[in-house]
Amino acid sequence: MALIRWEPVRELNTIQSEMNRLFNTFFDSPAPTGGGTQRRWIPAMDLVETEGEFVLRADLPGLSDEDVHVQLEDNVLTVSGERKAEHEERKEGYYRVERSFGKFSRSLTLPEGVDAEAVSASFSNGVLEVRVPKPEERKPRKVAISVGGAPKTIESSETGQPAAEQQPAGNGGEPVGASS
Repeated sequence: MALIRWEPVRELNTIQSEMNRLFNTFFDSPAPTGGGTQRRWIPAMDLVETEGEFVLRADLPGLSDEDVHVQLEDNVLTVSGERKAEHEERKEGYYRVERSFGKFSRSLTLPEGVDAEAVSASFSNGVLEVRVPKPEERKPRKVAISVGGAPKTIESSETGQPAAEQQPAGNGGEPVGASS
């Protein structure tokens, strides 16, 4: 009789593989539709953040730019479209259809302040590329504290320009803690 060393990490990997297989067969299983089967199609997408923009790339093989729609509304970027079935009905013999087709829609939430007019999209060789410039960062609000009778300046966080000048209130310009 051979002794086999028990390795708990390998057992966990086996359990994880089985769970992944179970979920994949559940969510990607063919669903009966009008005389045939259809697999759910979700195109692969990458979202990369560069120094000045977000770049989304989506693999959409077999589609043209007319089949794809890109929409930006309320900081949600949505890519949608449809890949139509290209197989024919055969009366005799068997054939196998593994390629997925159908409608798809993917949505990504972008940060606040994205300029919708600056978003650009290109489609080449079955790859959609959407470029979204990053919004300008809001600068913190600076408040200068006055001592004595000097005016106080408050800068707006949006413009960086003085928003208001005020004289210190209360003691008529005398330093705090001064007595007569």
